[in-house]
Amino acid sequence: MTFSLVACDLEAKQWGVAVASKFPAVGAVVPWVRGGTGAIATQALAAVGYGPQGLERLAGGASAQRVVEDLTGSDAGSSDRQLGVVDAQGASATFTGADCMDWAGGRTGDGYAAQGNILAGRHVVDALADTFTAATGSLAERLCQALLTADRAGGDRRGRQSAALVVRQPGGGYGGDNDILIDLRVDDHQDPVPELIRLLGVHQLLFGKTAPEQFLPLEGDLAAEVSSLLAARGHDSLDVWAGVENLEERLWPDGSKIDPEVLRVLRG
Repeated sequence: MTFSLVACDLEAKQWGVAVASKFPAVGAVVPWVRGGTGAIATQALAAVGYGPQGLERLAGGASAQRVVEDLTGSDAGSSDRQLGVVDAQGASATFTGADCMDWAGGRTGDGYAAQGNILAGRHVVDALADTFTAATGSLAERLCQALLTADRAGGDRRGRQSAALVVRQPGGGYGGDNDILIDLRVDDHQDPVPELIRLLGVHQLLFGKTAPEQFLPLEGDLAAEVSSLLAARGHDSLDVWAGVENLEERLWPDGSKIDPEVLRVLRG
């Protein structure tokens, strides 16, 4: 009753899962990701334990295929399970138990595993895979593009309810001391995938990274404009205002420059 895409971007050192389903809060069950280690989607009659157990095996050096074999081989209920795995090297594997409800199946390629059950047809998984491999942008953007295309191709044939996106990168989380780069969920919505993409846009605005060379020197007329805009909002410090607006991750360390995205929000 779910379709998912497990993938990585080895250059960016990111691993992620995007998933949608006619099931509430699918993000609480399906996606399991650890930066530098790998990513797993466990679904159908989901064995939630496949997530943490699989990540431990990946952390120990097991390949994606070996993790699938280990988890399903020791599970008497594996005929009702579905599983997708990408390991630390970008190798992938997918598994669909013989008793999963039609249409059910998966497809793998370099750096991704796409799978789903109770789908409108095989073309939903093909939409996941083909869109992901052709898409450009960040891993999160590519995952969401693929999820939306698969959803619009028919997705879960029972309908729509929830979606989730998890991307992890070593040191990539808030404050830099964790790997939680993105963790977004739409738990109950009439059209959850576009809503998930909207949330990704909010996340990118607040926590995205502008290249250092694109920052603007905070001097002269620009400094005067920023001071005036802050005063109009009742603040005398860019740091304080940015903290109120959750933009503190976009500030220049010594305050001598300003992120164009921060300036855009301040002006708007």
